Amino acid sequence: MKKILGLGTRIGAVVLFLSAWLFQAGCKSPVGPSDDDSGGNPPAQVQATADYIELGRIVRISRFRSGVGHDYSDSYESCRSMKHYFVPGSYPVKIFSPVSGTISYLTPEWVGTQVGIQAGSRTFVIFHVNVFSSLVVGNSVAAGQQIGTHVGSQTWSDIAVREGGRLLSYFDVMTDAVFQKYRNRGVNARSDLIISRAARDAAPLTCNGDTFLNEGAIPNWFALN
Repeated sequence: MKKILGLGTRIGAVVLFLSAWLFQAGCKSPVGPSDDDSGGNPPAQVQATADYIELGRIVRISRFRSGVGHDYSDSYESCRSMKHYFVPGSYPVKIFSPVSGTISYLTPEWVGTQVGIQAGSRTFVIFHVNVFSSLVVGNSVAAGQQIGTHVGSQTWSDIAVREGGRLLSYFDVMTDAVFQKYRNRGVNARSDLIISRAARDAAPLTCNGDTFLNEGAIPNWFALN
């Protein structure tokens, strides 16, 4: 009797296992990877389809990971400026939204306002803007729409691009059509405006808090034609 009961228990376990396996197999799609499969195509990221600044008034631009200004680094790097400064040669300088998105924040700075524009997973951050009074948090903006002007000669204009915990170069997230405007001003390649992580790590800067104690040996600026 015990042998019969034991055999019945084992048979029952096998039946349950096969039932579970068949259920799982039936739930999987035989066509293509699942949403969690790393072999799937990632969603397209938002790119800047308009320039954020009136480029004709700009004379030079700091390179990504430069030693200009102050430390502005992300969760993965440190002691480097992971944004771009744009130095005007004349004023006023118009400021535009580089993407179609939403005003996610407006933060007063020591001069002007810091503007965050959310587009997909990216936030485009523009510093020191005299923002139009009609612009409020939650507004939708279109790529190329003027949102204000640069504050003036008190400081340079600067832009950063955040994606999660990372900072990206503005020049890595713009379309070829937008970058062509920089080619017309003497920039041969996007890398002209970017110090690679490897190059910066090999020639590190020194910081005290967010203050640079040196500017490093790598050229920090690109002068436009």
